[in-house]
Amino acid sequence: MAHHSSVASSTVGGHNSTAAGGTSASTTGAGGTDQNFDYMFKLLIIGNSSVGKTSFLFRYCDDSFTSAFDELTEKPSISVKTVFRGDKRVKLQIWDTAGQERYRTITTAYYRGAMGFILMYDITNEESFNSVQDWCTQIKTYSWENAQVVLVGNKCDMEDERVVSRERGKQLADQLGLEFFEASAKENINVKAVFEKLVEIICNKMAESLDQSQQQAQQTQGHRLDAQGSTQKPASQQCNC
Repeated sequence: MAHHSSVASSTVGGHNSTAAGGTSASTTGAGGTDQNFDYMFKLLIIGNSSVGKTSFLFRYCDDSFTSAFDELTEKPSISVKTVFRGDKRVKLQIWDTAGQERYRTITTAYYRGAMGFILMYDITNEESFNSVQDWCTQIKTYSWENAQVVLVGNKCDMEDERVVSRERGKQLADQLGLEFFEASAKENINVKAVFEKLVEIICNKMAESLDQSQQQAQQTQGHRLDAQGSTQKPASQQCNC
């Protein structure tokens, strides 16, 4: 299904957040305008310091690039972007750690309510790649059990400085059961595709969970009917032996 990004995007500071999904809502933004959406997803970009998380986020939301973002930011920030999936309006609330992982100050509250993660490493930095499994463990420990994750090897434009091959990245993603991309915020390679894939797999998981809930409800209703009619066995169930 095609995905079309809207032009509505903004960045706001602070920590007030509602991770949501599945219900229609209407909110009033700081400028007094209504922001209608069918779903709202809290997304996190995580990974070692200086892998390019903030640059990746600004490329997606503002189509701009600077390599100095990690040095300029001091606290987690939230960027908001609205996209469309089919006829559904999806509001993305994207959290950036802003280098706080450098001081190990990321708290469990940061993970709470997140529907999806972009787990990022730098293809020119072996240590950032080796930390992927530790980040995965944190996601499993602190986040919602159905949170979806995309593994991204960033800075693929720096081929001459590459130390992590694409094959190793794909192999690790397969091992961890994650979607995988190599990308470049600087050259705008696969940035939009990463977010589209993450939204897609979140929506697919929601649909799957809804189907399971409906099936369970039908089974429960069937059990009630069986219990109510158990005193009279239907003729079709009588033994004909």
